[in-house]
Amino acid sequence: MPLQLTRPLAFIDLETTGVNLSSDRIIEIAIIKVLPDGTRHLKNKILNPQIPIPKGSSDIHGFTDEMVQESPTFKDVANELKQFIDNADLSGYNSNRFDIPLLMEEFLRAGIEIDMTNRKMVDVQHIFHMMERRTLSAAYQFYCNKQLTDAHSAEADANATWEILEAQTLRYEQLGNTLDSILAFTGDEKIVDFARRMIMDNDVEVFNFGKHKGRPVSEVLKAEPQYYDWMMKSEFPLHTKKKLTEIFNRTLLKKQ
Repeated sequence: MPLQLTRPLAFIDLETTGVNLSSDRIIEIAIIKVLPDGTRHLKNKILNPQIPIPKGSSDIHGFTDEMVQESPTFKDVANELKQFIDNADLSGYNSNRFDIPLLMEEFLRAGIEIDMTNRKMVDVQHIFHMMERRTLSAAYQFYCNKQLTDAHSAEADANATWEILEAQTLRYEQLGNTLDSILAFTGDEKIVDFARRMIMDNDVEVFNFGKHKGRPVSEVLKAEPQYYDWMMKSEFPLHTKKKLTEIFNRTLLKKQ
C-alpha cells in the first residue's frame, strides 16, 4: 500500500570527499522533501569542502577541486538547509550510518545544532538487507531456484557458487560470459597483497590503510624506514609482510 506520512520526510544523499565522519566533508547534498500530500520539494547544493578532494573520490562522483572552488561552503548554506529539514523525518540509503551522521557533523562545525528529538530516521538500505538476505543460500534460491540443503559443507557451497555464477551470466547480459568480461563489468581491483593493505594506483604500490593511505609505499619506506619495522613486528598477514619486504628490498637497491 502507498506510504502514508504524517509529516514531511526528507530523503538525503551526499557526495563527499571520503567516508571518514570526522575528517571528510560534503561536496554535494541533495534533499527531496516529500510532504504528507505527496508534494515533493528539492534542495540541491554543490559545495566547496575546503579540503582537497582525493582522486579516488573524484573518480566516483566526478567532482574536482577546480569544479567547486567558486561554490559556497557548507557554513554558507547551513541555515538554509536547517530550515528546509525543520520538522521533517529523515531517510536515505545507508543514511543512518553515513549521510545523517556526516550531515550532523557539518552542522556542528558550522555552529548549528539540529534538534533530533522525536525525529524518525528510516534507512532504506537496512530494510533492503533485512528483507533480501545476502547469504549464499539466499543467492542460490534467488538465481537457481534451489534450496542449499547442505549449507556450510565446502563442496556444496563451492558447487552452489559455480551454479550461481552461471545463472548470473544468463540473467545479466551486460556481464558477458567470460571472466575478462565479468571483471571488466565488476571492476578488477589491482591489489598488491591479498589483505589489500597495499594496492596499485597508476602502476605504483600505495598504502591502502592508516596514516599513509594513498602514499606510495616506497616513498614512505624511504622517509620512515621504521614504518617497515613496525609492520613486520605487528599482526599483519604473512603475505602482506612478504610483499612489503619485496618493495623494501627493491627500494634499498634503488638507493644504492
